[in-house]
Amino acid sequence: MLSRTSLDPQSALVCTMVLVAAAESGGISDREIGVMATLVQTLPIFEGFSTDALRDAADAAVNLLRDENGLPRAGQLIREALETRLRETAYTLACEVVAAETDHGQAILHMLAFISAELRLDRLVIAAIERGTRARYQRLV
Repeated sequence: MLSRTSLDPQSALVCTMVLVAAAESGGISDREIGVMATLVQTLPIFEGFSTDALRDAADAAVNLLRDENGLPRAGQLIREALETRLRETAYTLACEVVAAETDHGQAILHMLAFISAELRLDRLVIAAIERGTRARYQRLV
């Protein structure tokens, strides 16, 4: 779960998704919530993590972001909670949430840059994750 001093790995992954979903001033959309819920229900990394736990972790992440210095603190907590191999998973989940919406502003791009920097990911890893996400979400038109 999320506290002011630490995150467990699953809550850190949820917090990462919330960061990108909340990046735009319009708030978190129903579509983004649906994507997060689907990811939590289907991915092995979230085994044993319920939709109630998702709701609690998402609410706690939003509250953290409202605090003074909440964004840098969230980035630090996420990084500390995730071992290196799970940092790639966190960025992948962030990209999945971004792909849920078709119209992206600069705030989303800045948030993805913030997350990749906080997670200390290699540029080639970032590019591969982003390209894979774009390939999965292509449209015919």
